[in-house]
Amino acid sequence: MLRRGGRQQRGMPRNLPEGVRVLLHVGCGSRSEDNRVHPQFRGPEWHEVRLDIDPEVDPDIVDTIVDMRSVPSASVDGIWSAHNIEHVYAHEVPAVLSEFFRVLRPGGFARIETPDLQEVAERIARGLLDEPFARTPIGPLAALDIVYGHSDSIAAENVFMAHRTGYTKRSLERRLRAAGFAEVEIERGAMELRAVAYRKS
Repeated sequence: MLRRGGRQQRGMPRNLPEGVRVLLHVGCGSRSEDNRVHPQFRGPEWHEVRLDIDPEVDPDIVDTIVDMRSVPSASVDGIWSAHNIEHVYAHEVPAVLSEFFRVLRPGGFARIETPDLQEVAERIARGLLDEPFARTPIGPLAALDIVYGHSDSIAAENVFMAHRTGYTKRSLERRLRAAGFAEVEIERGAMELRAVAYRKS
């Protein structure tokens, strides 16, 4: 099947061995050590399907998380979303989280990581706007990068790295529950929110 940009897509898997669960890795980025899935999903019981809006990273599915029409309803057991739900506009967030809920099978769950704007705001309130606080594979990060997206990546014309919205623990939990997730667990730490949201039915 051909989609955006005329690239060949591998799409959703067929005929997986019994007991193997499907992981949808949204906003997967390039195939690198830095973009590996959460350790929970690295065992042989999981089959990773990579989805990204950028065809240059060679995903299995080229699609936007706002409208994942290439992914059938109730077709995956887990979702891994590492630092991409901040890349959509605020008014698109309900659609994104509803799409996560839609494609999960009952009993499935989504693992979501995103910046913790409450902690970032505390750093900015101390006057530490553009002082780097961490070294990462894409370069040093400052509070300004967390709010608006990684400056050097955007300067290099990777516009997908721009941030268009953000979350606190309270706001993310509220949005996940509004999307239908009955059970939500969120941890804070290291400028990051780490959420697990379960689809019960």
